[in-house]
Amino acid sequence: MFSKLERKVAFRYLGAKKRGFGSVISWVSLIGIMLGVATLIVVMSVMGGFHDTLLGRIVGMNGHVVVYYQDGAISDFDFLIEKMKQNKTVSERVNSIVPIAEGQVMATANGNNTGAMIRGIRMNDLAAKTNSGTRIYGKELSQIQDGELVGGASLTRALKVTMGDKISLVSANAATPTPFGSMPRIMAYPVMSSFFMGMYEYDSGYIFMPLETAQKYLNIGNAVTHIDLFLDNPEDTTAVVESLARLLPDSFVVRDWRDLNRGFVGALQVESNVMFLILLLIVIVAAFNIVSSLVMLVKDKNKDIAVLRTFGVSRKSMMKIFILSGTSIGVIGAFFGTILGVLVAVYIEPIRQFFQWLTGRDLFPAELYYLSELPSKLIWTDVLGIALIAVLLAFLATLYPAWKAANTDPVEVLRNE
Repeated sequence: MFSKLERKVAFRYLGAKKRGFGSVISWVSLIGIMLGVATLIVVMSVMGGFHDTLLGRIVGMNGHVVVYYQDGAISDFDFLIEKMKQNKTVSERVNSIVPIAEGQVMATANGNNTGAMIRGIRMNDLAAKTNSGTRIYGKELSQIQDGELVGGASLTRALKVTMGDKISLVSANAATPTPFGSMPRIMAYPVMSSFFMGMYEYDSGYIFMPLETAQKYLNIGNAVTHIDLFLDNPEDTTAVVESLARLLPDSFVVRDWRDLNRGFVGALQVESNVMFLILLLIVIVAAFNIVSSLVMLVKDKNKDIAVLRTFGVSRKSMMKIFILSGTSIGVIGAFFGTILGVLVAVYIEPIRQFFQWLTGRDLFPAELYYLSELPSKLIWTDVLGIALIAVLLAFLATLYPAWKAANTDPVEVLRNE
């Protein structure tokens, strides 16, 4: 693609201290491209980590497809679950179906109180759905009995309770009728286990209990508030939703995780796209520096260009010389930027902890970002794409200076010498 002469002249110009690689502008261009590529890789990795971690934990605990009953609780849920399992589309794609009894309460203990969501679930189902990163303190989930609770680690800490202490649950929705009107239902249960998922929303606001205990507390009899379906492939929900919509009566509502988290998923995607475009400006600015550097190089080497042209070097070869010279800056910057970005993305959590220790400030508050650790997921196609975009921008930045060099009139230049 490039002849030996073109490569030799291009790299000689690139190494020129006055206008080439040794110039301040060229170094600014290279460092700008390197930092732009590294920043893009780190930000896109963190955004990808946020997306996968949050959705994995939210969707993993709430079900990929959820079935509700418009008129309240689902009383014949066991029959309904068997009916779902008999459907061919559901049986091929769904690996488990979990009945849930859920309600909002006020949890109080030791003079402290906080809002919480109680979730009644069969303990073997809960044990199967907790991911490998979830830590359980106290009794094993399979040993939790009727009338015992499993609370979030942050919630139990806020209420200042330890294993075996009781928490009073107050619910207005499960009110008890009395001659003097409805009274909120207040019941106390011992906390026998706590869990830490690493997601602040769950750790600080959820209480799990056996399904039978929740049914009694919520006063819904042998019924559940909804049914969660967990698929082998969370992305393959459309066929299941359509099959259940045909299978179930019109009084049932079927939603998948995209519908239930539409605003959250959309916000993550928009934020990711906006951050990419904003940070891409760093690379674009660095590419403009390449333009100015090469324009000055062309002006400085005007006489050399004229001599080369008189020796028979074609306009095409002159263009290729300056394209190679400028694009090399982009290639070098993209290469080192990719290495830097990958290293920072891989070690982002230790780096955060170091700066947190250095500044003495919480740089990643869990109550704001819903996660206790800064997530990162390297998507190698994105890494390669970012590096290629940087090289492409550097290449485009060389076209005008290269065209200007190729159109230099050697007669005019040498006449004035």
